Amino acid sequence: MAQNQLKKLLGVGFGVAVTIGGTIGTGILRKPGPIAQDIGNPSLIIAVWLAVGLYALAGSLSVMELGTMLPKAGGWYVYAHRAFGSYVGFVIGISSWLGSISAMAFGAAVMSEYTALLFPSILNYQKTVAIGILVLFVAFHSVGVRLASRAQEVMSVLKAVGLLAFVIVCFVVTPEKPIPSEAVKPLAEGSVWLGILAALQAVFYTYDGWHTAAYFTEEDVDPSRNLPRSMIRGVLLIISIYILVNLALLYVLPISTLAGSKLPAADAIQFLFGPSSAQVVTFLLMISIMGIINAQIMFNPRVIFAMGRDGLFFRFVTKVNEGGTPINATVLTAGASILMILTNTYSKLSDIATFFFVLCYASCFAALLRLRQTEPDLPRPVLAWGYPFSTWTLLFISLAFLLGVVIGDFSSSLYAIAFIAVSYPIYRLIKQ
Repeated sequence: MAQNQLKKLLGVGFGVAVTIGGTIGTGILRKPGPIAQDIGNPSLIIAVWLAVGLYALAGSLSVMELGTMLPKAGGWYVYAHRAFGSYVGFVIGISSWLGSISAMAFGAAVMSEYTALLFPSILNYQKTVAIGILVLFVAFHSVGVRLASRAQEVMSVLKAVGLLAFVIVCFVVTPEKPIPSEAVKPLAEGSVWLGILAALQAVFYTYDGWHTAAYFTEEDVDPSRNLPRSMIRGVLLIISIYILVNLALLYVLPISTLAGSKLPAADAIQFLFGPSSAQVVTFLLMISIMGIINAQIMFNPRVIFAMGRDGLFFRFVTKVNEGGTPINATVLTAGASILMILTNTYSKLSDIATFFFVLCYASCFAALLRLRQTEPDLPRPVLAWGYPFSTWTLLFISLAFLLGVVIGDFSSSLYAIAFIAVSYPIYRLIKQ
């Protein structure tokens, strides 16, 4: 087997699992509280979660055309590189990679915090635990793609079942006495839109990951058939789970209690079963984070693997081991996350990552529009639904949201903009 040859081992089951695993994290269990605080209206809360879900679904229908037309590892990078050339591809590829390594570092740090809640004796060793988590994941993935993909499927099933069990419990179990609720003050006229915009931003991040299956089309046994099925099923399941969890929380907790909660899922369970039951939610959170990290340490190395193969990154990252894992790219990706943990920079870089993620979304929709013009004869097993109206709409929404990110967190966005400003000399230095 050539050193830069990935193995075709994956199918629909993995595609659905990595979509769910790469999307559903701690956000659905933590964000409903701040969102209720921002909006204060149950109907609007559900509408916001549904609206962003429809964005993700429409986005997946566009990504399916690109993924089946260009079935290569690398996701956003591949599409930008083909549509706009090497330099834009480099910027999008590095943006995607940097955003994901900071998210992975953040996930490992959060998981170490929850581990310390279950095992207080390690409270003073959280940084060591976070690094150890990433090292163990690298060792696990070095065995091969088949084992890593099976683990993703198991973790995604556990995550989905756990969340659905939470929903059922909320609707079935009757508490002994109701939670006293305070009167919810309606938002002042004029601020409702600011609240909705803040809520949209929070929900937008919670849905990030809906595109994860597209990173693995090169390893799919039949991408033209499997990618559409994986993405549509995965995104529909995510939307369903998010809506159901929010309905369950709104059913159990008064809106005033929900709005003041930092971890509403834990508050709901404790209300139904008592304080000792909080560990159940902690365990569910840990499974969610494990699924996210497992997906990230699978898809993110494939970005720099693809870039290295095209001469836009260091060549050593193209090595693939006998199990089909791009091992050097995986080690480098985890090593970069560990460096962020050691230097305590992951939290700040996670803020910057928001800019990078939205930039990648916009580049994807722009690439679809561009390739329809420049390469109309490329085989397209799947066509984007509603093109060109849907794609232009998605591009407009992404650019508007990108502007919102810059305005909402200008200091963090400046770092990302500065990176883009200095990216050309870095590109010239690395380009081979």
